[in-house]
This record gives sequence, C-alpha cells and structure tokens, in this order.
Amino acid sequence: MDFGVVLQTNPPASRTVQLAQLAEAHGFSHVWTFDSHLLWEEPYVVHSAILNATRRITVGPFVTNPATRDWTVTASVFATLNEMYGNRTICGIGRGDSAVRVTNGRPTSLKELRESIHVIRELANSRAVEYNGATLQFPWSRGSSLDVWVAAYGPLALRLAGEVGDGFILQLADPDIAEWMIRVVKDAAAAAGRGPESIAFCVAAPMYIGTDPAHMRDQCRWFGGMVGNHVADIVAKYGTQGGVPTALTDYIAGREGYDYNSHGKSDNDHVDFVPDEIVDRFCVLGTAEEHIAKLERLRELGVTQFAGYLQHDNKEETMRVYGETVIPALSAHITAKR
Repeated sequence: MDFGVVLQTNPPASRTVQLAQLAEAHGFSHVWTFDSHLLWEEPYVVHSAILNATRRITVGPFVTNPATRDWTVTASVFATLNEMYGNRTICGIGRGDSAVRVTNGRPTSLKELRESIHVIRELANSRAVEYNGATLQFPWSRGSSLDVWVAAYGPLALRLAGEVGDGFILQLADPDIAEWMIRVVKDAAAAAGRGPESIAFCVAAPMYIGTDPAHMRDQCRWFGGMVGNHVADIVAKYGTQGGVPTALTDYIAGREGYDYNSHGKSDNDHVDFVPDEIVDRFCVLGTAEEHIAKLERLRELGVTQFAGYLQHDNKEETMRVYGETVIPALSAHITAKR
C-alpha cells in the first residue's frame, strides 16, 4: 500500500511546501492538494514549488474538475511540470464541488468528465488528441507520463471510473462502503474489457493520531460535511433507494445547508448533522495500532493507496507516527538474510 497526504494550499505557500517535504521525509509517496482557486491559493503554482523542493514525491490535485480550466490548459500544466521535474505528477479529477459551486456553477456532466479525461490524458502523455474539431498535440512535450484517477460516489460515476480511470478515488474510509464501491468499479472495468487489477484504488480520509476520541472527532467532523455535499447530489438523483448503501445516505437527513466559506476546515460550523458514528467510520482515528488495523482491512479489499487529509491540529505528529510505525507495518518486509 502506498501513502499520500492531502493538503490545502493556504498561505503562506512555504508552509505547504514544508509539509510536503516532511511527508517525503516520513515515507509518503504522494502529496495531493485541494483545487479550489477562490478558497485557497492556486495549486499548480504551489505544486511547482513542492516538486522543486523534493526529490521523489508525486504531486497532484485532489481533485480538479473539467469546468474551472480549459482541458488543454490543464494538460499543459502537467506536461510542463513533467518536463521540469521528471514524471512526478498525477491528476485526480471529478465533476467539481467547491471550485464550481462557490462561483454559483454546477458540477459538470459525466459526459464532459469522460471527454475531459481523454483529452487531458492524451495531451499530457505527449500524444495527439481530437478536440473541438482539431487534432492537437504539444510540439514541445516528449515522454511526459500522466495517470488520471477519477473521484466518484454515485453508481454512474463509479462505472465511469472503472471504464476510463487509471485509478479510482474514494473520499471516505468506511470499509463496508469501500467494498461496495470497489466492486462496482471493478465490474465496470471488466465489462469494458479492462483488467480490474490494473486500476489503482485510493481511499482518502482524515487521519489523526491521538487518544482523545471527542477531540479527534471535533477536528475531523468537517469531513462528513464535505462528503455530504456529494451524497446530497446522489440522493437528489437516485433517491434514498437507488442502490447506494444506506450507510452513505442516511446520515444527511438532518443536513440543512452548507457554507463553502468553512469548507474543509476543522472549525466548520455547518456540520452538526454529522454524528460521531459517521466520523469514526469515514475517518481513520486513534492510536497507531487502530490505524493499522483499519488500513489492513482496506488493503484486503483492494485499496492500493491511503491518502490522509491533514486539516487538523496534529499534522506533524500524525505524519511522524505514520513514518515510524504505520507505513512500515503495511509495507513489504524483506530480510537481509534468509
């Protein structure tokens, strides 16, 4: 299992770069950042600084969307970063949440998402692509390599991830829900003639090392509110009996609204509807041993990367414990002599 951290690009940018360097020092393979240009600083500028300050970490948005930028611009960013720093970028993409809703926009259609994935991936892999009636290619790009991982919750989006994604991003760590979603993605991949095992499966959730359940929940309850935005879309489309696990849909019954000014923040004051049980199920909280036990279960389900959100008051200590205890426990053990 690989491990990533998910950061917000809050100013000063030097702090984000510092946390990325610390993640690399503790053995994390990926650094992901939010991509919401009004709420936080422009991520790709910060990505360039992170890549310049590190040696091996892979960097990407968690997640971008097809609406904020022209698809060829997004592809150009990745191809440029790869030319500058080697092939150390990755693209997480979804239909759009805060980046589009803050500007009174709406998430894109699945058709647009599918088409954008194709255009971005082809161009960022130094290949030609048909776009707006023209055949386009970056004449300056040679040997660029980019995987595109699709973030999804609903049944149709999950099937899209299986059909076209290099990876699937699930933003919650409930093993029961993860099992259902991974199965849907794998079935869709098989039906499309793809090898399901060729897809990366990334579970992302707040990770907090500590021993005070009440404090950890208060620091991570925001996540249930963020997930609730996507769940509300699913319920609006499919209803509560649309084949989506009730464990995912029931908890938003008390949701009355959402303020994106508090999006992704531990002091979000619009998440009182999120019960303790959901915080515990969706997040990875507790001692190192408790983290290891939950992550081992997720690995058994086929999860290939855990990406931990660090929007709380215990960033450095959580990364330290992961580097010294959690990551080694979930890594392949090789002996010097047998």
